[in-house]
Amino acid sequence: MIYAGNFKTNHTRFSTREYINKLNLKLKDKNPEDKIYIFPPLTAIDNYSGNFTIGVQNAYPIQNGAFTGEVGIEQLDEFNIKTILIGHSERREILGESQEFVAKKFAFFQKMGFEIIYCIGESLEIREQGEDAVIEYLLAQFEGIDTDYNNFVVAYEPIWAIGTGRSATTKEIEQTHNALKKRVNRPILYGGSVKGENIAEIASIDSVDGVLVGGASLKVDSFLELVFHQK
Repeated sequence: MIYAGNFKTNHTRFSTREYINKLNLKLKDKNPEDKIYIFPPLTAIDNYSGNFTIGVQNAYPIQNGAFTGEVGIEQLDEFNIKTILIGHSERREILGESQEFVAKKFAFFQKMGFEIIYCIGESLEIREQGEDAVIEYLLAQFEGIDTDYNNFVVAYEPIWAIGTGRSATTKEIEQTHNALKKRVNRPILYGGSVKGENIAEIASIDSVDGVLVGGASLKVDSFLELVFHQK
């Protein structure tokens, strides 16, 4: 299983270091086959070490240059960052990243050899149109994406379940993941109000290869509850 924590615009460098220190104490007992990823805000990136991978929530597809407010490869190299989230619905919906730009980012970081967690998801309006409409909408988010790239993971996050407290049903998750697996031969994470109360049920679905979580990752204890849910 893959357990990825996306801090979004939460935590500082100080609180992230405290979090990492606590995480390290517990991860020595994790299943050695499980993979752990932490995505702090950019200002909290540092030279952390442990039985996990640090990634970035966003970066601009450039080595360096005149792109005010952005960071490029030059800044990520300082901290040996080689993992990135691309396509998160908050960047698509709130910050206006088009599929064309998302695909451009994917191609750039693919060329740079990054491990990519590629996010897709649908609105409640699309979900209410039925499973066929959902799959058609999700597959359109692979336009321009090299799905044969061997160093990326898909994260399916229904937009209507992110931070709402409402998770998709196991039937909805299973149907959607199974359909995606037929088209994209990559590990697929589920994200959307995953918490201690539902992690065992979600993780038991054969086509779920892990979870990408926001709120449940902000406190180290609640994140560890996911990692150790079977123990």
